[in-house]
Amino acid sequence: MYLFYFFAAILIFLGYKSLRGGIDYLNYFKHELAEPKSDFTPFASVFIPCRGLDQDLTENLSAHFWQNYPNYEVIFIVDNENDEAVSVIKFFLDNNTISTKLVIAGKAEDEGQKVHNLRQAVLEIADKSEIFVFVDSDARPDQHWLRNLVAPLKDENIGCSTGYRWFIARKNNFSSQLRSVWNASIASALGANANKNFCWGGSMAIRRETFEKIGMREKWRGTLSDDFAMTRAMKEMNLPICFVPNCLTATVEDCGFSELLEFTTRQMKITRVYASHLWIASFIGSGLFTITFWSGVVLLFFVSGWHFWLTFILLLIILTLGASKAWLRLKAVKMVLKKYEKELNKSFLWQISLWVFSSALYFYNSFCAFMSNVITWRGITYKLESPNETIILESGKN
Repeated sequence: MYLFYFFAAILIFLGYKSLRGGIDYLNYFKHELAEPKSDFTPFASVFIPCRGLDQDLTENLSAHFWQNYPNYEVIFIVDNENDEAVSVIKFFLDNNTISTKLVIAGKAEDEGQKVHNLRQAVLEIADKSEIFVFVDSDARPDQHWLRNLVAPLKDENIGCSTGYRWFIARKNNFSSQLRSVWNASIASALGANANKNFCWGGSMAIRRETFEKIGMREKWRGTLSDDFAMTRAMKEMNLPICFVPNCLTATVEDCGFSELLEFTTRQMKITRVYASHLWIASFIGSGLFTITFWSGVVLLFFVSGWHFWLTFILLLIILTLGASKAWLRLKAVKMVLKKYEKELNKSFLWQISLWVFSSALYFYNSFCAFMSNVITWRGITYKLESPNETIILESGKN
């Protein structure tokens, strides 16, 4: 019992710190959203690597042709001209006024297919391009996304600007909502401290000059994760990463339980290879929470008297702190994703309750990452030997 009380006290302390972080997160959103729109709009190249048909791919891609931004080009990249996404891409090649091109990158041999695609695509830019913008095909940005993402780069001392994803579940099924809650804890790790932020490859921008100066194309060689490699490059060069709350981007998808496990475990395996300190922290933190909290729940069935009530109160405090953090996070997100207010309101109960289960899922993911460095991503199976060495075990069909 006393061992439980000791670890429960630690969880309460950590929960309090997390709640303070949630307050800071909300305040950062409020401050940044109050800033006026930027007039910094140099010519930008928007890179969109595609493979297969994402859910609602046409709607996702169309968002890039309605940007409130005067000067940009859109570059789609696939590895194979027979890719299912090509038929969708060709519609945009023929039916818009924005400069658009399709790059056939070919199969990757010793690096992630997405990284290979990007390494080829940066060679195909317009001469006048000053900004490189990278976005995932499953992201659905709003019309001000590009302007907001580029804005921080007006300061030449900023290394990279980034947004992040927020999963919007179309259906209120358990797996889709749990994935959203699992991902939300990562989203709220970003904030005002540019030196602690990380890049997210689904929505990030960098000056062309900076990209070439740090040799990013070569730094990508042999890697699987474009954003972890970019983050590492920023840290090595002591370049700050600016998180732009306005560029929190909706990913509107549903998933089944097997897809949930595959996605979350893949993310943690990548994290173990590229940022082992974060993987260790997740392993220890999620393990501590999962074992302590659920041990407390079990103890309620075997103790009585003051032990019962003290255990109950400690668990209630832990739950209240976690639920409050989730509520603050959701409140901040609703300030940005106003178009999805209805879906976000429906997710309220999920967000303030499923974080308990997401901690257990993190523990499972971290353990799986300890046991294996093999992942399957977009139909391709990789072995992650090191941050700069990727082995393709199975190229898949496409």
